[in-house]
Amino acid sequence: MTQRVLVTGGAGYIGSIIVDQLLERDYHVFVLDDLSAGHPEAVARGASFVQGNVGNRELVEALLTRERIESVVHLAAFALVAESVAQPQKYVANNVTAARVLLEAVARARIRRFVFSSSCAVYGHPAKIPITEDTPQAPVNPYGETKRDFERLLADFGPKHGISVVSLRYFNASGATERLGEDHAPETHLIPNVLAVALGKQPAVNVYGTDYPTPDGTAVRDYVHVADIADAHLRALAVPADEKAPVAVNLGTGGGHSVREVVDAAGRVTGKKLKTSEQPRRPGDPPALVAAVDHAASVLGWRATRSSLEEILETAWRWHRAHPQGYKGGV
Repeated sequence: MTQRVLVTGGAGYIGSIIVDQLLERDYHVFVLDDLSAGHPEAVARGASFVQGNVGNRELVEALLTRERIESVVHLAAFALVAESVAQPQKYVANNVTAARVLLEAVARARIRRFVFSSSCAVYGHPAKIPITEDTPQAPVNPYGETKRDFERLLADFGPKHGISVVSLRYFNASGATERLGEDHAPETHLIPNVLAVALGKQPAVNVYGTDYPTPDGTAVRDYVHVADIADAHLRALAVPADEKAPVAVNLGTGGGHSVREVVDAAGRVTGKKLKTSEQPRRPGDPPALVAAVDHAASVLGWRATRSSLEEILETAWRWHRAHPQGYKGGV
């Protein structure tokens, strides 16, 4: 029997690609998204779409019951660090309070599997690189705090209600598929901003901080292809359920690239000379964030296979060239 899965935030960047992969594997997919950041054009035609917020108790309970949902993949969250600093209560209200409404509805519907989109932001400024899953959680912004707080809620709530929980702590999701790519407003991620310069939409790449204790002075991040991240969600849905032991897993490559390395590689991929503009460090940006990957391999049988920097940039470049106005120009 085909598994019936609800993907919250399934009109967003990562969520829409998870939906596509689920459909390819013959899952019966339902998408719940309030479209505050998602794009209806990104939702595959094979999925059933409902517009609404996870904090709408009546809507969520009716959806879970009516459609006989068996598993939930929860991505519907606000995810802008700077905005979280300016409006922390907005982030708590959506990422924790509304998400708890969803979780309570999941328990009442006796759904036994819950996969959560978490973040490496839960670690803050880790003392050691690469970062293992038992690294102390010390987020340095409200966004990271909400991810940590909901993970803690899941760790308490899951075992009490017989729900198997897997929290996936993403590092830097990037790249594109043929159909789907990154279209945020505002755009805060490095790679789409670099490619916007290549497209002539921006004059220069802002490089925030050139005096970090890294080989070239710029911040180092672990970039993971979004299709690899999506694959990890499908694996999380397939692992044997364990209602007594919630699991947290890093999703990274085990290697990092500096801002300058990304800009240089993007220049090679696009054939463009990319100007940079050196800016002061942004508050709260750690020098390096790189994942330890052994736990993901052990628990999920997962390793990133499409996440070379060149493949990430090439797929993103193809998508952005085909969609210079994002989803406004069609899919």
